[in-house]
Amino acid sequence: MRFLTVRTGLTESIHDVAVCAVDSSDREIYRSGDPDRPLFYRSAVKPIQATVALEAGIDLPPEHIAVASSSHSGWPAHLAIVRSILNASGLDESALQCPAVWPLSQGARDLQFQRGVDAPKRIFHNCSGKHAAMLAACVAQGWPIETYLEPAHRLQQRIVKLIAETTGISPEPVGIDGCGAPTLRGSVRGLARAFAQLSSADRFERATDAISRFPALVADNARADGHLARWWGGPVKVGAEGQIGIGRHGIGIAAKATAGGSDVAVAAVIAAADDLGLLPDAMRSGLSAKASPPVLGGGVPVGHLTRE
Repeated sequence: MRFLTVRTGLTESIHDVAVCAVDSSDREIYRSGDPDRPLFYRSAVKPIQATVALEAGIDLPPEHIAVASSSHSGWPAHLAIVRSILNASGLDESALQCPAVWPLSQGARDLQFQRGVDAPKRIFHNCSGKHAAMLAACVAQGWPIETYLEPAHRLQQRIVKLIAETTGISPEPVGIDGCGAPTLRGSVRGLARAFAQLSSADRFERATDAISRFPALVADNARADGHLARWWGGPVKVGAEGQIGIGRHGIGIAAKATAGGSDVAVAAVIAAADDLGLLPDAMRSGLSAKASPPVLGGGVPVGHLTRE
C-alpha cells in the first residue's frame, strides 16, 4: 500500500506501508507489501505484556489496565494511575527504570511547566504504566524488582513465551526499546495474528476490554491512534517507528510504515479495514480526517495525505 503527501498539488513524499490482516484461524484475508519483513513490535504489544502482569497475580481495575497497556501522553490522569499502581504494591516512582523525560504531549508538558516542575521525570515517560505493571507483577510473585528489565528475568521470559504463542514467531533475540525494556522481534503478520487473538481469545479479555473502553488513557484524544480507537470498537495500539495493530471479532489488522510515520500507519489500517468491508458508513465518516489527514500551510489545509 502506498500513500502520498500532497501539498498544493505537488507530491512531496511517498510512503510505502506493509499491511496484513488475518482471522483467528490464522487465515490471511488481506495483504499489501511485505508483511513478513522483520521488525520490533515496540509498544504495539503492550496489551499482551499487561496480560502477563495480570496473570502474575496483580488485580487492576480496567482504567489501570488501560494505562498499563498505554503509550500515554503524560496528562495528570495518566500519572495518577501510574502512581496508584505503584503504591498498591508498596512502591513509588523511584522504582521505575524507564528514562526521565518530559510528557509526550506538548499540552501536558506545558502544564508541568506551569506547575513549576523544572526537570524531567521517569513517571512522565509514555511507558511508565507498563513499567509500573511489570513492577507490580514482580512484587506479587516475589521476583526481584531491581532487575525487572533484564531479558533473563522471569517476567520478561513469560512475556517472550506469550508473544511467541500469539504471533506464531519466535521473538528472540530481543532488542532494547526506548524505555529500556526488552522489545520483541516479529513482523506485520505476527502483529496481525496477535490482534486477532486479542479480539477473540478469553485470555486477553481484560486487557482488550480496558483498552477498547478507555482509549484516551491508552493514547490521547488528539492523536490519530486515539481517534481511531474511539470509533473502532476493539483493541488498537501503536508502536514506535510507524506500526499499529487493531482487532475486532477475531480479525487482526496490522501495518508498518516503512519511513516510520504513525499517522501513515493509522491511515493504512483504516484503508485496509474499509477494503475488507469493516467500516460502516458512520465509522467511515468519523474516521475520514485520519484516513486522509490534511497537510497544513500557514495553519490551513493546503493538501492531504492520500492513498495512491
